[in-house]
Amino acid sequence: MALPKAKADATEARLANLTLPSGGADWAQSARQDALSRLSAMGLPGARDEYWRFTRPDTLNSPAPEQAALFQNDEKPLFEEIERLKIVFRDGVLDRASSDDFELEGLEIETLGDATAKDIHWAKDVFGVLETRGQTPVHRPFGALNTAFATEGLVIRATGNVTKPVSLIYRHEDENSDAMLHLVIKVEQGASLTVLENGPAAARWNKSMEVEVADAGSFHHIRAQGRDHERVAVTHIFARIGAQSLFKSFTLTANGRMTRNEAFIEMAGDEGIAHIAGAALGDGTFHHDDTVFITHDAVACESRQVFKKVLRNGAVGTFQGKILVKEGAQKTDGYQISQSLLLDEDAQFLAKPELEIYADDVACSHGSTSGAIDEDALFYLRARGVPLKQAQDLLTLAFLAEAIEEIEDEAIADDIVERLDGWLSRRS
Repeated sequence: MALPKAKADATEARLANLTLPSGGADWAQSARQDALSRLSAMGLPGARDEYWRFTRPDTLNSPAPEQAALFQNDEKPLFEEIERLKIVFRDGVLDRASSDDFELEGLEIETLGDATAKDIHWAKDVFGVLETRGQTPVHRPFGALNTAFATEGLVIRATGNVTKPVSLIYRHEDENSDAMLHLVIKVEQGASLTVLENGPAAARWNKSMEVEVADAGSFHHIRAQGRDHERVAVTHIFARIGAQSLFKSFTLTANGRMTRNEAFIEMAGDEGIAHIAGAALGDGTFHHDDTVFITHDAVACESRQVFKKVLRNGAVGTFQGKILVKEGAQKTDGYQISQSLLLDEDAQFLAKPELEIYADDVACSHGSTSGAIDEDALFYLRARGVPLKQAQDLLTLAFLAEAIEEIEDEAIADDIVERLDGWLSRRS
């Protein structure tokens, strides 16, 4: 079927300034060509697309990014007190001089360019493969765009219990930067890995992370998306979870003109666990979209989606979450909650929770609510001498707590709470 003219024109214009990377191994080139073919067939998203009706894709579709002013920040970097392996990117380009050596017991790290140049490499079974699986039943065109054109990125393989987190630090230094980054991650059987991400990355940011967790493996992911308010971003997580394995991801977002975080998680092995959570704070021209799709395709798996958004002064939050339980995926335990705290009448929260179930022995639930600060709780604190502003901040932190509790590392969770408390205290 031919694309509608508007969609075809937008796709052609976006691709006109991009060049498919040349060289590399045949498998990598094939993956890129396949991604380009998928993108050309589906086209870039339009406002009438079902999963884009709450979020305008214009800033992501445009041939060039809009200028994004740099945020002057004197705060200490997040995760600074945590011992970690630091890898720095400046406007999406690896800065080896500012990064630690890629050496840690139980861990292998290569650049995407080095890995895709090798004729034989384990990444062949992951690169573009999980993104392709994530295109059904919902198209994710910016994921295909990333697979086709991203040249910067890392290939990470955990072969044992990695003792230090891998910390990816993204620095935005060019007001006109337009960056793509692709991460390929494999956690081998019985291994464990934690990945931290922090920073605004670029004026316009397209990032994809493909994660395969083998049987009995464990993967933890915590990211903070930076404070530059004018930045625009679309990110993707494509994950496949093996038997008795664990996948956990938490995202903190404060500021950002437009952010869309997509996740496609496939529960492929029995007794797997996948939790994905997010906390967002938005003020003014802030649009934040979480779109999550979890597929249960094995027995006795557990999934959790926990998303909380605090919005004011015209900020908009969106959540689209789905739990798909396939035939035969008995004893599924699926939970989904999306809630917003609206601090004034100008803020808006749009939600589309979904369950699609083809098994009969399951426990699945979803809920979505919007509301203001609880006046009874506020009165209780005020009656005990707590100043109004401090009382509001305490209740806001309490509202976000369920999402933050998804972080298992207490030191990281405490760092996140301390940072949130500071941001709220400085808010005018």
